[in-house]
Amino acid sequence: MAEDCSVYILLTNTGTLFTRLIQGYTRAPYNHASISFNRELSELYSFGRKHPNNPLNGGFVREDIKTGTFSKYPDTTCVLYELKVSEREVEKMKRVLHIFIRSRQKYLYNILGVIGIALKEPVEFSNSYFCSQFVAEILDRSGIKLWNKLPALVTPDDFRQSDRLQLIYEGKLSEYNTP
Repeated sequence: MAEDCSVYILLTNTGTLFTRLIQGYTRAPYNHASISFNRELSELYSFGRKHPNNPLNGGFVREDIKTGTFSKYPDTTCVLYELKVSEREVEKMKRVLHIFIRSRQKYLYNILGVIGIALKEPVEFSNSYFCSQFVAEILDRSGIKLWNKLPALVTPDDFRQSDRLQLIYEGKLSEYNTP
């Protein structure tokens, strides 16, 4: 019998200008998505700012809830979800993730993809992702289908709407106490 495992989807809102611009369009409470393989969120991955002070330099990032961009915005709000998966699915996700880690220098932030969502047209470039597209891609390539849409059309709010995700925490990220 395969052991049940979990992955964690963290949705955040830092309140930055970029976030407020997206929020003005989406009306969604959270506009950034990350994935973690543990509840402590010590291994958190996404596509976002490579340097907290430069919103234009984006790409594949390993995030830290105590340092980096999140520490620069102490009022960051978040919601954390747990997704029950099989051991095999976790292995597949980690294999996909390691491809990103190994080649992290060649990945770019897909700003046009964010615009594509507004137009309901997927805008895909090789080696270019936005945050929710990246998380959806990891799940999709591992055989986990939460929606019937391309990863390039998945928004952070789509995670909130998925009935497969179990709410664990909602509030200020700085006040999240890991188990």
